[in-house]
Formats: sequence, structure tokens, C-alpha cells
Amino acid sequence: MSESAGGTAEGKYLAEEDRIALLRIARRTIEEYVRNGKVPRDAEAQGALAAPGAAFVTLTRAGRLRGCIGYTEAVAPLYRVVQECAVAAATEDPRFPPVAPAELPSLHLEISVLTPMVPIRPEEVVVGKHGLMVTKGRARGLLLPQVPLEQGWDRETFLDQTCLKAGLSPSAWRHGTTLRGFTAEVFGEEGAGSADGRPPGPGASP
Repeated sequence: MSESAGGTAEGKYLAEEDRIALLRIARRTIEEYVRNGKVPRDAEAQGALAAPGAAFVTLTRAGRLRGCIGYTEAVAPLYRVVQECAVAAATEDPRFPPVAPAELPSLHLEISVLTPMVPIRPEEVVVGKHGLMVTKGRARGLLLPQVPLEQGWDRETFLDQTCLKAGLSPSAWRHGTTLRGFTAEVFGEEGAGSADGRPPGPGASP
């Protein structure tokens, strides 16, 4: 598990009922696990939700990040991935203590469903469409497509910040790094909240 198909800027492949179902699965899973230490296993899914998928689950509280964990590759049926990521975001994000039962009513959930990653050149990166993964040696950093829009970054700043996320110098993308891009279909519960895959600091990404 790490940070991270559809498209933030390119339309949807999940039907609205699929989105609603995934959000309900994530919400119920978090509440059951936080209260009772169990993952519900009676969720049923078909179609796109039963197909292998990669996704992130982001939790916010009062507009601030509370946890975010995801898979970058399709390792299991999408609904199962969402369940696992929901539990991990609530209890395993090392930046935060586990979510307490009293916090559950104030949590906001957001899901990002990812397309497969493909090699991308810096000049091909489109802000608001692509998420990025930068790799150099054992260093790796990922930011989701919605992040540069939220932060008001241009393309170069987005590339710089993804390198910083990997623990590299901001200009590392110019030489000796592997850059891969992806898109994400992003949707959340009604109400205030914000997405992750962010730079380090308050509201940082996984």
C-alpha cells in the first residue's frame, strides 16, 4: 500500500450509483472498524466496482487532512481496495493518531479512483488532469491531480513539489528521475472537505 480510471478533467467511467455505493462502503467500513475493530464483509458489488481498481481514500475534518492512504495499482476489486484504504486512512496514516469514535460524525470522505500510470514527459503534464509519480532510486513521491488546482500551482511548481514529496531537490525532475502520470476520478460526500496527495505540512499527502 502506498499513496494514488477516469479523469479529473476528462469525464467519468463510474456511474453515479457506483460513486454513491463506494462512498457508502467506505463510510460504513470506517465506522464499523473504528467502533468495533471489524471490517464489514457483507458488501456486494458488481460491474465496475467488482473489477480490479486502484484508489485513494482521503479523510478530512473541518477542512483539514485527517488521513489518506491508497493503492497506485489495481491489486483487488475496486470496492475491496476502497475498504482497505478507508481503514488504513482512518487508523494507519503515520502522520495522525487513529480516528476516534467521537470524530466519526465530523469526518468527510473523498475517493480518488486512478487510471494506470504511464511514462510522461514534463512538457506533457497538464495541471488539473494529471497526477504525478516521481521516482529516483528508492525515493518516490506522488501527488494527486486535484492538488495543483487546490494550491494554485503551475506545471513547473507541480513538478517541483512532487520531487519535494519524494525527498528530492525541487529541480530533480529535470535530470535523472522517472516521471509517470495518471488521471483520477475524484468524488466525495456532500459537505466541506478537501483532497489529498498534497505537499508536506498541514494537509500533507500520503
